[in-house]
Amino acid sequence: MALPVKDQLRYWGIAAAVLLFVLWALGDVILPFVVGGAIAYFLDPVADRLERLGLSRVASTTVISLGALLVLVALVLAVIPTLINQLTALVNAAPDIVKRLQEFLTTHFPDLADNTSTIRQSLAEIGDTIKSKGLELANTLIGSAMGVLDAVLFMVVVPVVAFYMLLDWDRMVARINALLPLDHAPVIRHLASEIDRVLAAFVRGQLSVCLVLGTYYAVALALAGLQFGLVVGAIAGAITFIPYIGALVGGALAIGLALFQFWGDWLSIGIVAGIFALGQFLEGNVITPRLVGNSVGLHPVWLLFALSAFGTLFGFVGMLVAVPVAAAIGVLVRFASNQYTDSRLYRGLAANPPADEGPGV
Repeated sequence: MALPVKDQLRYWGIAAAVLLFVLWALGDVILPFVVGGAIAYFLDPVADRLERLGLSRVASTTVISLGALLVLVALVLAVIPTLINQLTALVNAAPDIVKRLQEFLTTHFPDLADNTSTIRQSLAEIGDTIKSKGLELANTLIGSAMGVLDAVLFMVVVPVVAFYMLLDWDRMVARINALLPLDHAPVIRHLASEIDRVLAAFVRGQLSVCLVLGTYYAVALALAGLQFGLVVGAIAGAITFIPYIGALVGGALAIGLALFQFWGDWLSIGIVAGIFALGQFLEGNVITPRLVGNSVGLHPVWLLFALSAFGTLFGFVGMLVAVPVAAAIGVLVRFASNQYTDSRLYRGLAANPPADEGPGV
């Protein structure tokens, strides 16, 4: 006989509370394992496809690991140092950019030359803030990440965890499937498949979209001659998962830099603007429909709330688990909503009207 609903809710509530406590208490410790598991989940379809081509699971995992190692080495040797140098140079140049903006405004709007002008004072404060805090922030983002995450341990543990989880992924899924409560197994499998569908479409798809667009923006801006083009492209690509925000932020940053660098050369400025216009067209009409699909079910506002809430409560680990948790909650809410609309609580007597008793006597 199945447990009463009250007891089931108690047990599931305790399990959820324990999971949240573990995330809060062991965030930095479990971070490499969370990242390794995410990598294994992301690469599992690739391993499955290699298996269908005739390779064993061990051979598939080894091929993927070697390919990832080659990509990582290429990034470390070629791309990452350039990004770090451009980011540092951009932060160092920011005060000069603000100063030039102030000179441009005072030249074309003489009223701003008044030292008591609110806009002038605001621009001066922005420049001072960027000068004092900008480089510190950049150094923190570049250097402290390695210190906080304990770079050596992180870089060793993550590949090992990812390799073994990818190797045993199918066995782990089968084991979990065998341990599901028999009374609820069909429903849990259905919900799990829906969550996997949403995650596969959003996480795998959006990561691919971010990578493609970030590469496109960075290469195109660099070819256009824009200073800090690689950094701007990386920023625009990284936040592309929020519709329109990536293009707006990246476009505003790129066009703003282009105005200072190419002032008077309207062709170059137009090329920079055209790069983002073409990127938006390709994203909306080609890249996103092919890689993500049209029925992901994660609203940007809900995603932002999940990232903010989990990041505040659990730090960086919380931000990593925010997307899968948001996807799971979204699927569960839709399931609960469908159950509610099919229930007598919602339908009431309208679904089963009382039989006509006939005319009175």
